[in-house]
Parts: sequence; structure tokens; C-alpha cells
Amino acid sequence: MRPEDIQYLTVPGAPALRGDLLLTAVSRPDLKSDGYRGGIRRIGLDGSESAWTQGERDSAPAISPDGRWVAFLRTESGSDARPQVHVMPSAGGESRRVTALALGAGAPVWAPDSRRIAFTARVPELGRYGVPRADGEKAEAESPRRITSLHYRLDDTGFLRDRPQRLFVVDTVSGDLATLTDGAVDVDDPAWTPDGTSLIVSAPRDWGQVDTARLDLYAIPASGGEPRLVVRSAGTAMKPTVAPDGAIWFYGAEFPGNHDVARNDALWVQQAEGAEPRLVTEIETVDCDVAAGPPVIVGDEVYFVIRTRGEAQLVAVPRDASEAPPEKLRVLAGERAAVRGFAVDGSTVAAVISTPSTYGEVVLLDGGAPRVLTDYAKPLRDKGIRPLEELTAVAPDGYPVHGWVVKPEGDGPHPVILMIHGGPFAPYEWSLFDEAQVCAAAGYAVLLANPRGSASYGQSHGQSIVHAMGTVDADDLLAFLDAALASPDLDASRVGVMGGSYGGYMTGWLAAHHGSRFRAAWSERAVNAWDSFVGSSDIGWFFAEAYVGSDPEVQRARSPLTYADQIDIPFCVVHSEHDWRCPLEQGQRMFVALKSRGVETEMLLFPGEGHELTRSGNPRHRVERFHAVLEWWARHLG
Repeated sequence: MRPEDIQYLTVPGAPALRGDLLLTAVSRPDLKSDGYRGGIRRIGLDGSESAWTQGERDSAPAISPDGRWVAFLRTESGSDARPQVHVMPSAGGESRRVTALALGAGAPVWAPDSRRIAFTARVPELGRYGVPRADGEKAEAESPRRITSLHYRLDDTGFLRDRPQRLFVVDTVSGDLATLTDGAVDVDDPAWTPDGTSLIVSAPRDWGQVDTARLDLYAIPASGGEPRLVVRSAGTAMKPTVAPDGAIWFYGAEFPGNHDVARNDALWVQQAEGAEPRLVTEIETVDCDVAAGPPVIVGDEVYFVIRTRGEAQLVAVPRDASEAPPEKLRVLAGERAAVRGFAVDGSTVAAVISTPSTYGEVVLLDGGAPRVLTDYAKPLRDKGIRPLEELTAVAPDGYPVHGWVVKPEGDGPHPVILMIHGGPFAPYEWSLFDEAQVCAAAGYAVLLANPRGSASYGQSHGQSIVHAMGTVDADDLLAFLDAALASPDLDASRVGVMGGSYGGYMTGWLAAHHGSRFRAAWSERAVNAWDSFVGSSDIGWFFAEAYVGSDPEVQRARSPLTYADQIDIPFCVVHSEHDWRCPLEQGQRMFVALKSRGVETEMLLFPGEGHELTRSGNPRHRVERFHAVLEWWARHLG
């Protein structure tokens, strides 16, 4: 895989399924337009495929309960275009737009009557984001923002309080649009009750009266009215599903404190309003993948996705289960793979599954052997995809460290890149990873480890580095490096270290404390100094205290910047100008500290990008970054 080959990374979204109608929206980077293109595809159950809509940026298909209609989001051409809800007959035909909101609409959710659609959307204050002021002045003449909450901005989104995310319902027949929530809080994850009279949404504790990371579930009357608390969570409550009997199923983490981190999301159910929620899956060992979609009720079972040892498995659990461990879950798909989304109709399940050789394919599970219906990875496979080789190392204290090695073609010995993921409560997975493939194609062996602090190995594994960053996680990474270097086709004299976000933090930490192990370092969008991160990051106000603590001396002791005078290997600082998660000052401070000491240091700064550059940034910047990565390693590991 070469840098320009990101144009072949076709990624299918969560499927929609009703009878023989199976839809998915696909997206891929387009280098010519420097954007993302795709559309909604109809996947035949026989493996055929055709375009379902004609838009190049259509997404989020949803089939009505009666099967007669398909709602989806369409973003028209133009730099200021916003996604709007469209509806079209499921038998085919012209679509019609049913929303025209200034900042666009969120994914559509059909009501049981197959007539109304709920969605969330951000509503801007007058005079902001292109909306004219009430006095007729141009929107560019903005007034100052009045900020009273710590949770006032979000990376890759922007400011929040001047464009709150509200709940809407649109009648697709009359065209009437109702706004159901005020601007006090952002609401998310709307789910209809079976009778269609209310919607359940996730929103901050006490309707946002205090700054907190806790989330509860509220009922909002579909005809309008005040929100009513229906589930007070143990910490968070997200992605609700309301069963036919009225029970509310949802994912949630337990927070002993007010802003906890590295907590597994379990499956919960509240059988009746006012009842105590029941924990369905064991918290320590079962981590629900919230990004894969809400739980789905299927007869006497509930389907959902869990993260385990780098896999994302679609599993089923009996509806009457209580604190079920992994061995009590029935696995439907996802072994040595990652299920990204799924849909169920009767006994048929359609899932989007990523493997080490594809970003995602649509797979049908209908009682027999799984049938892969698409082949979006063929262009990359034709160019050559390097396999994942599983490896387990042992840390100095005897702890097992799991991960993979991606080796280039040929006998070696190959130069080595220790690549560290972000999070830290996130995993490398059994899935195609463009970063590893590009580096392996250029001749480098890439090491992908999930040290303590990562997700998918149990909550205790993730909690291991809370108030202890740079301790056992560093031990695990070095142990994994040593185990990989035991292979004769890897060159222990040519090793580099790189990572982004938390991975950038660990890159700086290892360069300072174990620099003799590496020839050079590439630190991207890193946390380098906790003292300034507290106030400059969108999440710093709770994240730093939760992971490191509030003691200034401890914060300094856990900051790579504190040990910059111990770094003497070539060091590249990579950052984006609009990164609000790990703000630019984090990279600037490290660059100045090293450059002023005479260390071979460079800073690569991407304009107009945020924290998500490597995953969803402008395609041309993604390609330019890859070329810079390869040039850096050719210079220092060549």
C-alpha cells in the first residue's frame, strides 16, 4: 500500500435491512476533490450490488418499520453544504428533502407509525455560523461568546453552547417540523417508545445544571413537553433501545467518581420506569462497543457488539441474564475480526465486518455459514496487503502483552517501527490498519501492541495506568519490542518509535527514558505537558485529573516535556493547527524545548486540521503526511 492508495479505502457504514432490501452507505477519500465520496448501495442477498441513490455524499440509510420508505442524509455539492434528511420509496424513485436546517441534520430514526422521523441537529445562535443576526448585520460581525460551562467545545465539532444539539421530529407527510428540546444541553441517541408517544434520549446529569461527564436517559413527549428523567445511571447511559414490553436497554459505565476514565461499557436494562436498572453483562470482563450501534432485541435475546482481545464480536445474551461473563455470551461473528455495525430482520443479520485484509465488508448471517456479499478491499488486495502476525510477550512483572507484527516482504533483517495507539483506552484490532500497511510496504516491520491501559482486555487492564502513566505501559511496550526483536528478520539496531495522542505521549516518554533503544521518534498530536493540557484541551478539565491527578508536582513528573533535556535522538513533532483535543501548544512547547537544546528536531504543522487528521482529515493532507512519515524513517532508519 502506497500513500496515494488511501483512495481505495472504501468504508461501508452500518447496514439497514428489511426483507430483501439491504442498504449500506460507503465512503472513500477522493484525492481530486480533496474530500470524501461514496453513496448508498443496495447489496443483493445473492452478492449483487448497485447504486441505490445518486448522491455522492449520501449516508445513514434507515428503512421505515412498514418497509415502504427509506430515509437518509444527503449532502449536496458545495463547501457550505450540510446533510439534510431525505425520504424516498423503498421500491425506488425520486427522493424528497424533508429538512432544511442551517447546520444540517443527524441520522434519521423512524417512528413506529412509519410517518414521523426523529433526529438531532445543532441549532446556531443568530449571528453565528452563517445565520444572519436579528438586527440585519452580517453573520461575520459576531458578538463575544459567553461561556459558563467547562464543557463548552469539542474537537472536530467546535464550540457547543452557541449551537446546542436539539431533538427534532419531522412529519414526512405534512412537512411539519417540531423542536422538542431546549438549548440547555446537547441530547443524543434518540429512540422511540413502542407506542410512538415519546422518545428516549441520552443527556447530561440533571439536564446540564453542573459540569459532569455523567449521562442519564430522559423521556421527551413527541408532541412536546418537559423532559422526564427515566434512567439515572451508575455513570453513563447511552444508545437506548426500548423493547416492545417497555423495557429500556442501554450501554453504560459505572463511575465511582464524577469524571472517571477507562471504564468498560456494560449492557443494562430497566424493566419498568422507576425500577433499578439491572446489570446484564459483567463489568470487569465485558466491554460493549458503543460505536457499533445500540442493542437490538431479537426474541428472547439481545444482540450487541463487545470488544475483546482486539476483536469486536457480535454476541447475543438472554434477556433475563444478570452480570453475564464472556463465556455466557453467544458469539455470532467477529472472531479475529471487528464488527463495525449490524442490522437484524427476523432471523437474518447483516453486519459490516473488518478483518486484517479489509476496512469492512457486508456479511450476511442467516443461520448457515456467514456469506461475504461485498469485496470493497479488492483494489488494495490486488496491490498487496501484509498479514497480521499475532505475538504475546511477557512484561518484567510477568504480565502478558498482546499484539501483532506486520512485516514487509522479503527476508530482512528489516528496520522496525514501534507504533503506539492513542486513547489510551482504545485497542489495536484484528482489522486493516492503513498506517501499518503503508510503513510495511515501504520496508519496515511494524509492531502493534496493546499495553496496559488499552481497551478490550478487561477493565482492570485499562485502569492499570490511571495515575500511573509511563510505568507498566512503558514496561509492556518495551517487553513487546524485545519479544519481536527476537525474530532474526528484524533489525534491533534500526528501531524507531511513533504514535499519536496518547501514543505521542508515550513516544516522548520513551524517547526521554529509554532513548538508547531507538534511532529516532515521531510524536504526533501528543500530550506533552499536563499542567497546560488541563486548561487548553477540550477534555483537559476532567481527563487530566482522572488520569494523572491535580497535584502540580505529579503532573510535572508525568509530563514528557519535563524530561526534554534527556531526549537526544532525532525527534519530529507533528501537530494540526485546529487540534482541540491535544492543542497546538503541546507540540510547540516540546519543539522549542528540544530545538533550543540543539537536538535534531522538526515540526510538521498541518493547517485547517484537527485531532482526527490521520482518520478523517483532508485526503491530500493524509497523503502528504504519509510521504513525510516515510521520508523521516528513510532518513533515520534507512
